[in-house]
Amino acid sequence: MKKLSLIFLFSLCLTISAMAQNVRLNGYAAYVFDDAVDSYYSETDYFSGTIKGGFQWGAGIEYLLPSQFGIELTYLRQDTNAPTDYISNPVQGLQFANFDLGINYIMLGGNKYVKVKPQIEPYGGLQAGVAIFDLSNPVNNNKSNSTKFAWGLKGGVNFYASPKVAIKIQASLLSSVQAVGGTFYFGTGGTGAGVGSYSSMLQFVIGGGLTVNLN
Repeated sequence: MKKLSLIFLFSLCLTISAMAQNVRLNGYAAYVFDDAVDSYYSETDYFSGTIKGGFQWGAGIEYLLPSQFGIELTYLRQDTNAPTDYISNPVQGLQFANFDLGINYIMLGGNKYVKVKPQIEPYGGLQAGVAIFDLSNPVNNNKSNSTKFAWGLKGGVNFYASPKVAIKIQASLLSSVQAVGGTFYFGTGGTGAGVGSYSSMLQFVIGGGLTVNLN
């Protein structure tokens, strides 16, 4: 039994070592531009606002296949504000709040690399996953969260400073379907209070980061 355990541990170490030769760690730092969101369903079901731009950071772990195709699991985070005019209660009429908003993306995607030169590596990719929103309304101190389907496109270039480390320049597009609206944003706390219409979110992101090859 002891010999079998040692053989298993030895085999596991060899497997991890072999996989590490094809693993990259990616770090991201970027600027997200403003995105306008609005929906007009009726005179008592309306909102118009902006998800403000700001700093976005994140990290990813990527496994490279022999065909220069990478499979990457990514986490991205942005803390921002969403100044919004809305109607969620006909009696109260038009209201305004500058919501505090945290946006978390957890995405799984694929990246295709093309080696132009040993130091220059363009790439493009698709990704899909979830966007998790943490929101606070400073007007009534309500807090809520919501999880929505998200997708993204990205393209960029890795510039290798050494065989193991590259500086990344990247532009991307991130979207969350029907992310904005409903009681998640505008509820007053009462049962059934809130608008019923929704708007999708589309964010343009430009920035860069670092890539570290573990091989």
